Amino acid sequence: MKIVDVLLSEGKSGFYFDDQRAIKKGAKQDLFIYEGEPVTDGFTAIRQAGEAISVMLVLDNGDIAVGDCAAVQYSGAGGRDPLFLAKDFIPIIREYIKPGLVNQELISFRKLAEKIDKLQVNGKPLHTAIRYGVTQAILQAVAKANHLTMAEIIQKEYNINHEITRIPIFGQCGDERYTNVDKMIIKEVDVLPHGLINNIEKKLGYKGELLLDYITWLRDRIITKRIREDYQPILHLDVYGTIGIIFDNDTRKMADYIETLANAARPFKLRIEGPMDVEDREKQIEALRLLREEIDSRYIPVEIVADEWCNTLEDIKEFANRKAGHMVQIKTPDLGGINNIVEAVLYCKEKGIGSYVGGTCNETNISAEVTTNIALACGADQVLAKPGMGFDEGYMIVNNEMNRVIEIVKYHNSKKE
Repeated sequence: MKIVDVLLSEGKSGFYFDDQRAIKKGAKQDLFIYEGEPVTDGFTAIRQAGEAISVMLVLDNGDIAVGDCAAVQYSGAGGRDPLFLAKDFIPIIREYIKPGLVNQELISFRKLAEKIDKLQVNGKPLHTAIRYGVTQAILQAVAKANHLTMAEIIQKEYNINHEITRIPIFGQCGDERYTNVDKMIIKEVDVLPHGLINNIEKKLGYKGELLLDYITWLRDRIITKRIREDYQPILHLDVYGTIGIIFDNDTRKMADYIETLANAARPFKLRIEGPMDVEDREKQIEALRLLREEIDSRYIPVEIVADEWCNTLEDIKEFANRKAGHMVQIKTPDLGGINNIVEAVLYCKEKGIGSYVGGTCNETNISAEVTTNIALACGADQVLAKPGMGFDEGYMIVNNEMNRVIEIVKYHNSKKE
């Protein structure tokens, strides 16, 4: 089967682009809008509408495969590619990528995805969002050509043999960190709530007291409101480097504080994502390595999750090699081609570090469905409910796609017997 045409359309993502540096500097919120001037290149406001580009591959049998180019909420921060605006990048896809896809035989997802991922324009790699969306469309096209799920194509091409079964879904609450937790409890989400702890004054506390109070409330809320006593979710809080700020990145002081959080979370398991951000990849790896070492030596029941500066496949391998944390977030849009997501999960499993197929609230339903297939195929440790910050919509998209894929795979396997 061949690709006979490539169609492109502008789209909106499931959330917004936020200038993380401006927020960390203390930008004030007026309801949903941040006041003040942006500080990151390309931003015209601290919070602006998220954008996407749909890449539609027209196949010679009339089918159309779709992938969505999307970038993370905090674009331009933590070593990431700059702001992704559809009007700027549609012409690049049309000029530099479309000619190479038209008349392309859909024989191998892996080979074609790697080709696109390595493509350079004027000596520079394509924006990660472009590689992300185009390779999604290629995976869906190859799946359609073979009448298989995307998960089955990944397993086939990467020689993965484990059974495709449910993996934990991680819900994020956005700023509605109380109401949305109740929603998660009702739906018995496996991992919750993210928390969006990105402000010291209002969310962490200058001594960490606000986060400690929140975790205490979270524990009590689950215990008193859960329907089943054996519902035991993992508590996963993203603190955006703020713990490091209030404790001057002192490893021992951070570990002392995190231990109080772990004790407050009992009987639930606790994960802390992004405890510090030291604004440099090598320093970040070393800081997380030392923090994990301190936590493990003291048997503190908490897992540290790497996020900032852990963006590319190369980054993930370095974090995994050095045991910089207990789990790595594979922030899917940051890796470019989705072939790199596959490689990242498989590498983490090989090195014995947790693999979290994450991403961003700023993606789309299409990218969420594709990455859910990858997480299932590779047996990741958890997958993010995305896009959006309303929780319900993203959870529905990921949960339902997961269940559909599992049933389709069972059906295909039954036909082989």
